[in-house]
Amino acid sequence: MATLLHIDSSVLPSGASASRTVTAAFRRTWEEQHPGGTVIRRDLAADPVPHITADAWSAGHVGPSERTAGQSAAFAARLELIEELERADAVVIGAPMYNYTVPSTLKTWLDSVLLLGRTAGEAPSAQGTPTVVVASRGGSYASGTPREGFEFVRTYLEAVLGRTLGLDVDFIVPELTTAPRNPAMAELVPLFEASKERAHREAVTKARALAERLTEEAGR
Repeated sequence: MATLLHIDSSVLPSGASASRTVTAAFRRTWEEQHPGGTVIRRDLAADPVPHITADAWSAGHVGPSERTAGQSAAFAARLELIEELERADAVVIGAPMYNYTVPSTLKTWLDSVLLLGRTAGEAPSAQGTPTVVVASRGGSYASGTPREGFEFVRTYLEAVLGRTLGLDVDFIVPELTTAPRNPAMAELVPLFEASKERAHREAVTKARALAERLTEEAGR
């Protein structure tokens, strides 16, 4: 059965996090389609990945027999994350916008899994893995909005996940998530509600379509 890698990075709990709510909807739908499948869960807020160190970085550029004890230990932690990505048949990532970009915990995970010659380079080891990113944000950074130029979540992840790791990346973008709590955004609440509904609908639709596609491919 297929394996889903589910990553969340919001500092907020499920009930208060827009990205967690949508990734949860994706996962529930996936599990309905694959009741006997596997879900690898990474909550980067509850269990942060260590920042990459000199030992963790340099170990990726020398053979196992050449590594020091410190390099071997540091690389083992990276290898666990890399192998989780490589085992996954699909990935869903919650990536809320913090100060115009991704949470530092998600950046740290990316630093660990990006290994030139394995997950990156001419033939990335997870190339083509379908990946859905839930890129929630408190405002709107869509084309034509005043802050269009401040959007460094989607642009960054398209470069790292898509062009560097070679994943097949798709986005769900719940926006204006602070409107219900910010009086200055009161007139935008209907747009927030529409965005929220659309994001949940997309999560269910994309999870179901992806699960069906992988089932068909496995049966060939």
